[in-house]
Amino acid sequence: MEQNKEPKERQEPSRSSLDTPESLQNPAFRQMRRKRQQLSEEESIGILKKSTSGTLALLGDNDYPYAVPISYVYADSRLYFHSALSGHKVDAIRKCDKASFCVISQDEVHPEKYTTFFRSVIAFGRIHIIEDEAEKLTTARLLGNRYNPNHDESLQAEIASGLSRMLMIRFDIEHLTGKESIELMKTRK
Repeated sequence: MEQNKEPKERQEPSRSSLDTPESLQNPAFRQMRRKRQQLSEEESIGILKKSTSGTLALLGDNDYPYAVPISYVYADSRLYFHSALSGHKVDAIRKCDKASFCVISQDEVHPEKYTTFFRSVIAFGRIHIIEDEAEKLTTARLLGNRYNPNHDESLQAEIASGLSRMLMIRFDIEHLTGKESIELMKTRK
């Protein structure tokens, strides 16, 4: 029963997680309740760098949540996506710049234990359509190289033919947490 007793004042996060400007731990966001299952920031970023898709959550039509699976690339505390010029996702981004993004890097079902051995990351931040043409081109190349590396000539041809018919989107991460199942956590010890 001790677990349910929480201090009335919000506890400050440890200074070590905030000392560097690169830290993606933001005290303005709710802290993870099961801290012993929390992944380090380095491990969480590693998952974002390795994975290729996740679910982008936005405020959609009539203020209903809109969550869409999408491919992405991670670079310098940002996520980049591409999109058609119009649609539900674009409308939602233009309406509200707050978003979250979730990646599940492991989801191993263990039916006999009625659980899954999972590892996942969730990012919160601000999302924007990239208007600057130079940034749009740079991020399109970044995304293209993520999925088809070392094919500069074909990427250049693809960008030349399609860049005018697509948007590039930037997600500035303000807060990042990763979590793993208790079973995976125990295997580390």
